[in-house]
Amino acid sequence: MASKLLLIIVSIFDIIAFGLAVAAEQRRSTATVQPDAEKNYSYCIYDSDIATGFGVGAFLFLMASQVLIMFASKCFCCGKPLSPGGSRAWAVILFITCWVFFFIAEICLLAGSVRNAYHTRYRNIFDETLDCPSLRKGVFGAGAAFTLFTAIVSDFYYVCYSKARDSFQPYGGDAGVGAASILLTSIVSKMNFACCSKPEGGYQTDSGGGSEMGTYTSLN
Repeated sequence: MASKLLLIIVSIFDIIAFGLAVAAEQRRSTATVQPDAEKNYSYCIYDSDIATGFGVGAFLFLMASQVLIMFASKCFCCGKPLSPGGSRAWAVILFITCWVFFFIAEICLLAGSVRNAYHTRYRNIFDETLDCPSLRKGVFGAGAAFTLFTAIVSDFYYVCYSKARDSFQPYGGDAGVGAASILLTSIVSKMNFACCSKPEGGYQTDSGGGSEMGTYTSLN
């Protein structure tokens, strides 16, 4: 059965990561061109750089969530055997999808954080237009969207994995017992045959308190 405590902790981490990514998109830094006091040159002025911290925080919380899910499921391939069926098939599909969404989200958050922290120090001495590069709109937004997708898919993956793991039953349990019983019966029968047989090629019976001689044909 899937651990409810783990799902709650992972969901909290995912919600925090999603919220930080949205906040980073809203607070991404922008630049304006500012002339100096004597107006001999112009330079770029950037506003608050808090979006970088939000992006890094979302990156770390999403990574922690993914690590918890993969640790609980033994990264899908290192844990207990899974029962064949729909749950295992869905677990495989969701496992692959979860990692794809996770990598896209992490790339967007990391790239956005790095780019948002970059501030040009160029100055324009002539009358040319000064370019003040800044993070494009939507990078953190894409990271937030894929963070949400990762959260949903990873939760469903863990539920399907747990269901397939708990329903697994080892093969050949009854067949092994039956084979052992047949082997034991065969050994006992051969022992009885060896004890009751005589060198003359007959066998001895205790019916009527006497003994009888007969012939037998070996099956071997």
